[in-house]
Amino acid sequence: MAKSKDHKKKPAQDIVVPKAASADLVWQGVDTQLPYRATAGHVDVRADDGKLIGKMFYLSFVALQDGEPNPQRPVTFAYNGGPGSCSVPIDFGGIGPKRVRPNGLDHIPASSPLEDNPHSILDATDLVFLDALSTGWSRVAEGVEDKQVFGIDADADCFARAISAWLQDNGRWSSPVYLYGESYGTVRNSVLMRLLGERSIKLTGVVMLSAIFDWAQVQPGSDAYYLGMMPTYAATAQHFGRAGKGVDVDEWFDQAMDFTEEVLAPALLKGDRLSAEREREVAERLSDFIGIPVKHILDKHLRVDLTDFRSTLLADERKVCGRLDTRFVSDAPSFVQTSNLWVAGEDASDDAVDSAWVSAFRAFCSDVLGYRSPARYMGNNYAKTMVSWIWRHDMPGTEETADAPNVALDIAVAMRRDPTIKLAIIGGRYDAATTWWNVAHDMSCQFLSDELKGRIVWHRYGCGHMAYVDEATNEAMGADMRAFYAMR
Repeated sequence: MAKSKDHKKKPAQDIVVPKAASADLVWQGVDTQLPYRATAGHVDVRADDGKLIGKMFYLSFVALQDGEPNPQRPVTFAYNGGPGSCSVPIDFGGIGPKRVRPNGLDHIPASSPLEDNPHSILDATDLVFLDALSTGWSRVAEGVEDKQVFGIDADADCFARAISAWLQDNGRWSSPVYLYGESYGTVRNSVLMRLLGERSIKLTGVVMLSAIFDWAQVQPGSDAYYLGMMPTYAATAQHFGRAGKGVDVDEWFDQAMDFTEEVLAPALLKGDRLSAEREREVAERLSDFIGIPVKHILDKHLRVDLTDFRSTLLADERKVCGRLDTRFVSDAPSFVQTSNLWVAGEDASDDAVDSAWVSAFRAFCSDVLGYRSPARYMGNNYAKTMVSWIWRHDMPGTEETADAPNVALDIAVAMRRDPTIKLAIIGGRYDAATTWWNVAHDMSCQFLSDELKGRIVWHRYGCGHMAYVDEATNEAMGADMRAFYAMR
């Protein structure tokens, strides 16, 4: 009989990844220098029985004191969202010690060099950027079912295990632990705030950048969606000179917030019970705010969706404004490209920056750290995650599983359980992906005590979803975050 070749096969749980690679560098801040160690590698994500779920890629930046890490120094775990996005934008575009220089509202040139990021928060905390499983160079183990990885609760579980493993591997259990999430990363943050506490991993602080908490607001037919969009539309119309001329930008946004709550909300709640006369009155005032013709607004019964707004505001110039940052513009699609899904997915604000950031990250890993992987780096893996993602979430305290959850409940539970946690909520006027009004509304509906609300700081900037494309915002956000980390 021929001998079986099974003994030559690798165990099903094996994932072969490159060895971790490090380099000791010096970060030059605005007025300080700081030696640090950059490391690219993987951390095991294992189930309670020790079986491998996957290997999560990380890029860490750890400050050095006399050539060694300080085990008592704060450490921040940071990531983007999607779900299905790598962590490169928040790292090489945002808060990491290296960056590509911002180019305002123009495309970043391919020749843009990597430079020290003067507004990094490395002087306040060590940084660990994590790529969700199946994005970046993070790998899911063979035989692991999608439901163990792709979903609100499964994703938070995997990150909780990865964070625990990194703390264990690096001897950092004495460090104050922070979370810093952007976009869907704020959904992840919200669940992790509760979940890590339940697993006896104490958090010191959480940063929510461009947050979304109540998933119902993005569901078709939700009036909360149109209410959330209105102040962002108003800010965008002002930016392009279609409304709000001569008014301070923050005052204009506040006026739009007030109009949303005091005028638009009651009108939308009435539906077709709203009289034609009142509907026209509201439409005329709404037009003054958002720069869209009254007739167009009336045809939509006061409900202008984002794709419609982006395509209509600058239609006379044959331009379409961005989604993640509505100040960015591109030429309108060809007349044959009429798919709403296509228009919704095209975004000048993403096109202008994303590839430059990923290229800089790849160059840093390869040329500076000597970390090279034969695998494709998945800057995003939306095609896989969006199809497989389980949006259901076990809502704490309700004994209900929601298909469109509101994770603000998780935040409130975590803060009530541990009133020492501090929370920073950051957003921009021109972010149409995760709108400011909705987040403010979601948190106000948690009815936290004055003591707990005192643990929350709010920062609204003149930026879009990716706050760090603006140098002025970078500078302000860097200062505000240092103050947040110093907050007791």
